[in-house]
Amino acid sequence: MGSHSNNKISAAGILIALGIIYGDIGTSPLYVLNAILKNRAVTELLILGSLSCIIWTLTLQTTIKYVILTLRADNRGEGGIFSLFALVRRRRKWLVFAAMIGGAALLADGMITPPISVSSAIEGLKNIPAFAAITDNTIVGIVLAIIAALFFAQQFGTASIGKLFGPVMTLWFLMLGILGVSHIADYLPVFKSFNPLYAVRLLTQYPEGFWLLGAVFLCTTGAEALYSDLGHCGKGNIRASWVFVKSCLIINYLGQGAWLLAGYKGMVISENMITKGFNPFYGVMPDWFVIIGIVIATTAAIIASQALISGSFTLISEAIRLNLWPKMKIKYPSEAKGQLFVPGINAVLFVGCCGIVLYFRKATNMEAAYGLAITMCMIATTILFANYLVLHRTFRVWIYLFLVVYLSIEVSFLAANLEKFPHGGFVTLIVGGALFLIMYVWYRARKIKNRYVEFVRVEHYISNLQELSNDKTIPKYATHLVYLTSADNPNEIEHKIIYSILNRKPKRADIYWFIHVDTLDDPYTMEYKVDHIIPNDIIRVEFRLGFRVQPRINLLFRKVVEDLVANKEVNVTSRYESLERNNVIGDFQFIKMEKYLSQDNELPFAEKLIMRFYFWLKEVSLSEERGFGLDTSNVNVEKFPLIVAPVTNVKLRRLE
Repeated sequence: MGSHSNNKISAAGILIALGIIYGDIGTSPLYVLNAILKNRAVTELLILGSLSCIIWTLTLQTTIKYVILTLRADNRGEGGIFSLFALVRRRRKWLVFAAMIGGAALLADGMITPPISVSSAIEGLKNIPAFAAITDNTIVGIVLAIIAALFFAQQFGTASIGKLFGPVMTLWFLMLGILGVSHIADYLPVFKSFNPLYAVRLLTQYPEGFWLLGAVFLCTTGAEALYSDLGHCGKGNIRASWVFVKSCLIINYLGQGAWLLAGYKGMVISENMITKGFNPFYGVMPDWFVIIGIVIATTAAIIASQALISGSFTLISEAIRLNLWPKMKIKYPSEAKGQLFVPGINAVLFVGCCGIVLYFRKATNMEAAYGLAITMCMIATTILFANYLVLHRTFRVWIYLFLVVYLSIEVSFLAANLEKFPHGGFVTLIVGGALFLIMYVWYRARKIKNRYVEFVRVEHYISNLQELSNDKTIPKYATHLVYLTSADNPNEIEHKIIYSILNRKPKRADIYWFIHVDTLDDPYTMEYKVDHIIPNDIIRVEFRLGFRVQPRINLLFRKVVEDLVANKEVNVTSRYESLERNNVIGDFQFIKMEKYLSQDNELPFAEKLIMRFYFWLKEVSLSEERGFGLDTSNVNVEKFPLIVAPVTNVKLRRLE
């Protein structure tokens, strides 16, 4: 299964993995136990049962599902929900909905992770006597300033900053482990939590224990990042580093639990206590270390946020290539592999993060909004991975066992998280729903448009094109006329292109070029194929690009022309006599066919809404010529009506 090229383990690879993968899941000890304890009494059943749930969630959900199983589904070394979808999309058409739900949920998660991580870290200031009176408004201001600086820095790339991530996160996990070890002896029976029976007792015997799963789930919310960042680190480094990370996390949770049972047994941890700064994470720190711990925690929270933001950029770029998202401007701030910056998404995430901070104000309130969306992503990954197993002819019993176990776990988490809906969960569902709607409209509108696309055989029009090319009575439109075609079959072309050349306003050119871009399931493929339909007259170029490759057609097409000239397959010299004598290169003119929704349509109400929303998205998104990296000075836009459901019953009466 998958490739084994990224299985190599190295010290540098492990350090990189620690720096860019575990920020989200690694900062969960900041808030998980507070979320569980809020307005509850500290009892042995609650603490040991919760710790048992955390340990076995990290084991079943993160270790077995993601680290051991899902990492096997690498797409030429790349991972993530859309890479997995690219591997299985030809099996069932409906799998696109699982991919869209998962992608939208991950983006929604990218809006909540920075606020909750940074807020939890900064609220630790209340544990320092000098800052005990710090107000919520001041904390909100500090959090907003950090988030603003973080998003502002994205445009410059994170190649240099990224080198610091590994050492800082290594220090963070060592701190977690040392703090946990220093308090485990406070209550040695805490080791009983390794027994899964305590988790079962919590869910079945504790009052409303099942709903605690919503808080427990926060310990594994970063699990999807392990798979998404597969291409940056390699599965071998991820698996090796996870042993260290999981050990430190569990030790820290055990230390927090022992500290609680030793000092707060029987006490109700009220919401007011938490608001004033109570947090087991900071409680296990010596007084002299708290300020250092807050600095390290804040740095780790920033790194966690950075990982989610960078992941969102990659996610959107993949969605654009797979035609699941409107085209957006993508920049490459550094030469680092996979390093990209999407200004539009950066702005959306920044506004979303600021809105969440201002709406919830406290980390304890944000917990209600956290986790609900990501459960949807995990369910989507489970469905897609099961189809991956089917394609690889895995024994059917194992596939059913995988589905039963993980759908049971994740549906339980989803049900428990739904209890958060009225307390803030609706925020992430609204955000995730809006993102899914954009993906759905973009996908569905293309399906509706495809009803209208009419392909014709190129061979039927070869003589017409040759005659037009040689007709001196028609002014020459360009030496080289280039059209982008969506026809997968090299023997076909859209009728609208033929109509544009021959009928609309005859466009005489010396050479007609038809360019087709085929987005492949492999991430980084860059290939092209040339078909000389009529040598030096009609040429088709097919680019085969991976879904992570930027389709800079202007640059790629120039390279193809250079290769063809070097091989003496085509003559690009201007055919104007005065210019030809001096070997001047002929001009290249691109024609971009732009559709608009015609009034002459009888669409059902739902499809009419979809198409109107689609064309609005097209207006506010990046134009196709810019999306394909074309030089706009050489592009002519030609508009034509899109008629997908023509009006058939026209009641028009002639008067004598």
